[in-house]
Amino acid sequence: DVQALLGNADTAMYRAKQKGKNDYQFYAAAMNATAYERLKLESDLRHALKRNELVLHYQPRVDIHTGEIIAVEALLRWQHPVRGLLCPKDFIGLAEESGLIVPMGEWVMHSACMQNKAWQAAGLPPLRVSVNLSTHQFKKENLTETVEGILKKTGTDPGLLELEITESVMMENVERAVRTLNELSMLGVNVSIDDFGTGYSSLGYLKRFPIGAIKLDQSFVQHIPVCPDDSAIAMSIISLG
Repeated sequence: DVQALLGNADTAMYRAKQKGKNDYQFYAAAMNATAYERLKLESDLRHALKRNELVLHYQPRVDIHTGEIIAVEALLRWQHPVRGLLCPKDFIGLAEESGLIVPMGEWVMHSACMQNKAWQAAGLPPLRVSVNLSTHQFKKENLTETVEGILKKTGTDPGLLELEITESVMMENVERAVRTLNELSMLGVNVSIDDFGTGYSSLGYLKRFPIGAIKLDQSFVQHIPVCPDDSAIAMSIISLG
């Protein structure tokens, strides 16, 4: 009937969008199953925060010369009650589309700061904790106020928090990015560029950003032992930093 025909066309349209737009797709019954799974996952994700299903793993940053852990990066995981432990690639895209990424991002920042305080209370030396900022978080007008509120609520030294922002996100609106980064810098928070070298890499803009660190994209790092070009690029970026 007409209603089913239009519904199936709609399903095919969304599949075309998922493939990068400028595309066409013929409807197939399997698309409904995929759409249902996606809808179910989104529904589960909406309850993940309330049910304490989100967890953080911490990746150490090590000083090459001393072998000492000098910082950690908070990495989000979802302990799904049925699907098991899910990595970001399985749900972050869905969280961004649904708008859930903002409260999730705030939870990550708050939880990472609380964990850092717990480590210090246990007698460990202060460590800088790095947290990834999503596109949606960085674009919010009240980002600085949100960060400041979390720092005060958790009693965290601003110098022990580092916010990672991808190069491409900062370049979407340079003037606004400069303003936001300066506000964060005035709080005492550290800011680093993630995935450096894969976006614009504009040196003219780079010198305007109050950046404390640049993180080479892994595509430049993985083949350093065997690729002279990658070694040369890494050395150049380190010198630039």
